[in-house]
Amino acid sequence: SYHHTKFLNSTGWLIANVYQASDNVTGYFRLKQENKNLLEENERLRNLLLGKQKVSSSFFIDSASFRKKYIFRSAQVIKNSYRSSHNILTLTNGEKQGIKVDMGVISAKGIVGIVNRISKNYSTAISVLNSSVAINAKHQTSNEIGSLSWNGEDPYAAQLTDIPKLANIKIGDTIITGGESTIFPEGILIGTVKDFLIEENQNYYDINVALFSPMTHLRNVYIIEDIEKKEIKSLEQLNNE
Repeated sequence: SYHHTKFLNSTGWLIANVYQASDNVTGYFRLKQENKNLLEENERLRNLLLGKQKVSSSFFIDSASFRKKYIFRSAQVIKNSYRSSHNILTLTNGEKQGIKVDMGVISAKGIVGIVNRISKNYSTAISVLNSSVAINAKHQTSNEIGSLSWNGEDPYAAQLTDIPKLANIKIGDTIITGGESTIFPEGILIGTVKDFLIEENQNYYDINVALFSPMTHLRNVYIIEDIEKKEIKSLEQLNNE
């Protein structure tokens, strides 16, 4: 058992370093776009620091508006799958950097996934493009809460269900995180309504959401820690008992 464990740990280390080396090469050719993205994000942050109320980009994430109960840690995506039905991301940070299972992962433009495994210096995350994950989401205009998942088809769109008819959905409406979990704060951008369907005898919409975050070419991300998560879970556990 001891040797088996050591072998698995060594194999994981080797695979992660292979991903890292491969990513260093491909990352070179993405520098122009990455620099553009970083400049856009810096511009939005500067606008925030200067106290401006209006920001030109619809992709702005106002992290300063959240309660001071979240810690944002930067990381890089060194492996990204988006062609299967159960896609996984490999990230540069792990247990040594304070990463834990069930932390949310976002980019500068919106949600990306949820951490599911960690090693000493690396972690993996279940991508938004994974049919096994469901994310608490909200229609921003009506504040109606639904569930976001992925049907395994279009890597640029996810599906939102359980939004009632009274929400009065329109194409182009913004979808954000609902805040009813300890994974994502409320208000993180997800995407916009691409199209929707509601049958005459149904009370809930079937909505396609065009994702803000470009899931097919991710690089820089942020991992979110809810520092009050343990307290919340303990309280909920008492109610369950």
